[in-house]
Amino acid sequence: MNLKRRVYEIVEAHSGADRAGNIFKLGIMGLIVLSTISVVLETVPFLAQRYGVFFGWFERFSVAVFTAEYLARLWSCTADPALAHPVGGRLRMAARPLTLVDLAAILPFYMPFLFAVDLRFIRSLRLLRLARLLKLGRYSDSLQVLGRVFRNKKEELLITMFLAGILLVIVSSLMFFIENEVQPDKFSSIPAAMWWGIATLTTIGYGDIFPVTLAGKVLGSLSALIGIGMFALPAGILGSAFVEELNKRRSQAVCPHCGKSLN
Repeated sequence: MNLKRRVYEIVEAHSGADRAGNIFKLGIMGLIVLSTISVVLETVPFLAQRYGVFFGWFERFSVAVFTAEYLARLWSCTADPALAHPVGGRLRMAARPLTLVDLAAILPFYMPFLFAVDLRFIRSLRLLRLARLLKLGRYSDSLQVLGRVFRNKKEELLITMFLAGILLVIVSSLMFFIENEVQPDKFSSIPAAMWWGIATLTTIGYGDIFPVTLAGKVLGSLSALIGIGMFALPAGILGSAFVEELNKRRSQAVCPHCGKSLN
């Protein structure tokens, strides 16, 4: 087996029986978690002052590893027959969503060296390092199951979101016409009333904007009751989809040693 093919198998970790691929996957997952913890702790002033040097070196180390992973993925992808073209194959690989996430995980570190940006922009770029958490989707089976659930139920979820959007526009418009005259500062427009609509339909109820007229209170009560049912629909859709996906995985489970079905 040539080196490029072996590197591709390791970084893609297609086979659960590949020991090197599993070690690589666990190592990258651990580094993602540790680098995220580092980003979070770095925002604590006394920790940043005391361990700033350590945070800096750990950031350089993690970026070096993620950069090597990204380059190894692009270099070895031509071992896949579907990406065999040395230029076109690598461009298609680079355009894949998960590869773009890999790029987003390292790009904030290099941006200040590539472009002249002010310090405020650099600080905002540092927060983008949290995009590394999205890299877990490549290595975590649980997150991959979540992704398949959303893909399988995207039509149902889109319909539910569309209905929720229609309901939001209706209740916000009605509340604007009811409350605008008595509370012009709070319900100044339909878009402003949509903030109240979102808080009410989701039953969060921040209490910063609320109706004071009788008609407004009646509408608000009905909106909250409707919102309970409306926003319970996505939970039911996703719950049933998770059950279907887990049952499918159990029916397809095979022994990693002999390849026989476990059912």
